[in-house]
Amino acid sequence: AWVHGDPRKVIYPTDSYGQFCGQKETLNENKTILFYFNILKCASPVVLINLQCPTTQLCVSKCPDRFATYIDVQASYRYRPDQWNYFRQFCKPGFNNPRKSVAQVLRDEDCPSMIIPSRPFLKRCFPDFSTKNGVLTVANQTTFKDGRGKTRNVTDLREAANGINNVLDARSVGVKIFEDYAISWYWILIGLFIAMMLSLLFLVLLRFTAGVLFWIFIFGVIGIIGYGIWHCYWEYDHLKGIPGSDLTVYDIGFQTDFKVYLQLRQTWLAFMIILCGVEVIIILMLIFLRNRIRIAIALLKEGSRAIGYIMSTLFYPIVTFILIAICISYWAVTAVFLATSGEPVYKVMANQTLCKYANLTCDPETFNTTNVTKLCPGAQCTFAFYGGESLYHKYIFIFQLANAFVFLWLVNFAIALGQCTLAGAFASYYWAYRKPADIPLWPLFSSFGRAIRYHTGSLAFGALILAIVQLIRVILEYLDHKLKGTQNSFTRFLLCCLKCCFWCLEKFLKFINRNAYIMIAVYGKNFCTSAREAFFLLMRNVVRVAVLDKVTDFLLFLGKILVAGGVGVLAFFFFTQRIPVFAQEVPMLNYYWVPLLTVIIGSYLVAHGFFSVYAMCVDTLFLCFCEDLERNDGSTAKPYFMSASLHRILGKKKLSPKKA
Repeated sequence: AWVHGDPRKVIYPTDSYGQFCGQKETLNENKTILFYFNILKCASPVVLINLQCPTTQLCVSKCPDRFATYIDVQASYRYRPDQWNYFRQFCKPGFNNPRKSVAQVLRDEDCPSMIIPSRPFLKRCFPDFSTKNGVLTVANQTTFKDGRGKTRNVTDLREAANGINNVLDARSVGVKIFEDYAISWYWILIGLFIAMMLSLLFLVLLRFTAGVLFWIFIFGVIGIIGYGIWHCYWEYDHLKGIPGSDLTVYDIGFQTDFKVYLQLRQTWLAFMIILCGVEVIIILMLIFLRNRIRIAIALLKEGSRAIGYIMSTLFYPIVTFILIAICISYWAVTAVFLATSGEPVYKVMANQTLCKYANLTCDPETFNTTNVTKLCPGAQCTFAFYGGESLYHKYIFIFQLANAFVFLWLVNFAIALGQCTLAGAFASYYWAYRKPADIPLWPLFSSFGRAIRYHTGSLAFGALILAIVQLIRVILEYLDHKLKGTQNSFTRFLLCCLKCCFWCLEKFLKFINRNAYIMIAVYGKNFCTSAREAFFLLMRNVVRVAVLDKVTDFLLFLGKILVAGGVGVLAFFFFTQRIPVFAQEVPMLNYYWVPLLTVIIGSYLVAHGFFSVYAMCVDTLFLCFCEDLERNDGSTAKPYFMSASLHRILGKKKLSPKKA
């Protein structure tokens, strides 16, 4: 890609001669904008942007700012030379022969038949559209001369410029949004800093409030369901004796108005039975899983304590973010070079619709020696697009897939490196017999060094497996997009099933990889051995896994909502000037929702970054806890490494006295 690619094809527009507009040290250095001789030949803005409009395209220094036709300019060039000099800058370079007949000029496309007021957009001249009293105009005019003896309405340009007004409006909105960011970036950073501090505070308080928050939520759910049961019974009893309320759902059939069903006693009876069943299930789960729930809460508290001792782990996501940013940059640059590695393709452009050579490829260097110009007068060999017929160009799509695969592999490796590093740091906390005295110095840095030095192959292998599955999902999504219009129901059903299966497989592999990296960090074994041992260890503790996973997910989701919601509410009151103390400090914004949404989304991402560390901590401590239970028995010879609070919940043997 880097040998054949040329990003200038993306940066600079290309004229009909294959030359870049605005490229330094060329004749077009000061001509940065692409001008179309006859924009009416262009079907849509997409065609213009893709440089496939069947009209001559030239590089110009500025877009035309007035209406003019070649016929009028040629007729008056003797006594109005300034008009000729202005119009001539939109003709082919070097053309200065106003005595040449109009028919020949238009046939050879030496000059455009007309120019219309335009403005540059995407480095291309587009008509300067505006709407006046609901009427489409160009420079406040509704008609123009097309240079071929006809007066046309500007609505004739609508097809060629369809959608440009919306794009230009979007550009205007984009400028305003950029201005809002330029004015409010300081306050956005303050909001994100507040989110960071709230996330830290939430993680610290989990040591004391994890159990309280969880039990408040559980008993709140039980209370709400209990109220629902009472309300269903009240409605059921209230409808007694009302005509028509004893009908069944089967009797009234399907109704689009759901309120009809609420007038039946049978509906409320069904609701009451369902809620009673849910209530009984929740209560039974609490009774039989109470000890495992206590262990899960204790592990959450232990995770908060571990992070308190190794605070540097909270900032490791910044390293992962930098690595992923490098991966994205590498992929994007390579993709651009691949996309621009085509060679210029020239095609015959003829004014005559019956020319048999029209739209065929040609060579501009030998075109004038062929008989095409004789059979099709006025035909030209002009630049069409970038492509090629060589073996390399035929397989560019395959190369793009390979580039995407490398991107997925590198991103998954960066994530795996972060998970293994964090797991090693938290494992050093758990297996420290005397906490925190036995925790090694710089546990995070030491774990990162071990992961790089000893476990690179294992992490790359795990990332490879996941990248293969993700690439298959990308290909399935591509096929689904290409076959979206097909009427074959079986094909759509098969694709849907495959997408679902590979989605489940990806989720399963992420779960296995995450726990395999923990075992790699703890024992240093290879990926396959670690994955197998982690899987069977989790299966032997499957109920504990399920309980811990759901309790952790709930508390961390609650934390993300609290952080993002709290900072979002504060930002809303600030940017809408509803805080009197800071009313004078609020910047004048075009859209107050721009910094508001940025603060809310940024706060959620900040909280997610901190809480992902916490989730990794809890998962690591849980695997270490299960290993501790299987390898040790609490005796002097095999003492437990778990904390005293976890041991009290188990209620087995007393902890052996720790050596001073």
